[in-house]
Amino acid sequence: MGNRNRATTAAAGSVLTVLLLASGCGSDEGAARTVTVQAAGAERAVGHGAGDGKGYGADAEAEAEAEAEAEEGSDAAGRLEVREIPDVGSVVTDAAGATLYRFDKDTARPPRSNCDDACAALWPAVPADGAQAPAGIDAGLLGSVERSDGTRQLTLAGWPVYRYAQDTRPGEAKGEGVGGTWHALAADGGKAADGGKAADAGKTPDAGEADAAGKESAPLSAVADAKLGKLMVDAQGRTLYRFGKDSAWPMKFGCLDACLDTWKPAAPVESEKAVGIPAGLVGSVERPDGTRQLTIDCWPVYLFTGDTAPGQTNGHGVQGLWFAVDDAGEKIAAAG
Repeated sequence: MGNRNRATTAAAGSVLTVLLLASGCGSDEGAARTVTVQAAGAERAVGHGAGDGKGYGADAEAEAEAEAEAEEGSDAAGRLEVREIPDVGSVVTDAAGATLYRFDKDTARPPRSNCDDACAALWPAVPADGAQAPAGIDAGLLGSVERSDGTRQLTLAGWPVYRYAQDTRPGEAKGEGVGGTWHALAADGGKAADGGKAADAGKTPDAGEADAAGKESAPLSAVADAKLGKLMVDAQGRTLYRFGKDSAWPMKFGCLDACLDTWKPAAPVESEKAVGIPAGLVGSVERPDGTRQLTIDCWPVYLFTGDTAPGQTNGHGVQGLWFAVDDAGEKIAAAG
């Protein structure tokens, strides 16, 4: 029994050590805080369960074909491409030219797939392993999410990525609009038919909404706000916030459960792609649910659902606990 207890304690200590090393927080070496986001996944494709497929635009023949493909296994996406598909737009495809899709019932922040069983038979999940980003797709947008069966699925800007079983030729996009919830992917993770994520959000950022031309496309940047001064924003120009009930060291999360309905954990980014921000401040941390969250100077940072357009700072000062973050990684004081 004593040996078992010692082994358990050692294993727990190893997990803690890995977490601390991954976050880099508490270290004087800024380089240790940086984390590269890249596609990484299981060695086999996602399995596809049986079911009637109702609610997903399936029919018996299509499901049978999908299940047959599942038995043979799904190939990795390989080097992605962006191609024009008539009546759809600029669409992301895999190396074989198969259109890739996202599902409205999934979530991107945090990444989560809600397509299993019969749904997954018709909409095979794309394995994360082996995906590569070409010119036109930011490699920092590629990632992975663990599915309910333990396999890892490719994500683009946080959205789980799928193929459609009824697309049988390169360049087909028969899945576009199916059920009103399935959409061909744009290069930025948005809906191709809507012109990408900016249109998805309801507004295309104006040039003046970034600190300088082109910064609105950086995954993380510092921009000038008329009231608050320099503050950090994501690729869509949305303000990033930190929470007074979190802590940077030791790492603790105060925003859990219902809090996450309003405050969405920001996805990790590659430190070298940050604009106007010291790379040593940029890192990530694993949340209790297993997803990873962007950290700035070891503080987890969030997006506020009350900000409905780029450049808004409606979350600053909320409850005296939520604050925008300046370009040095410090919280910005609430207006007196």
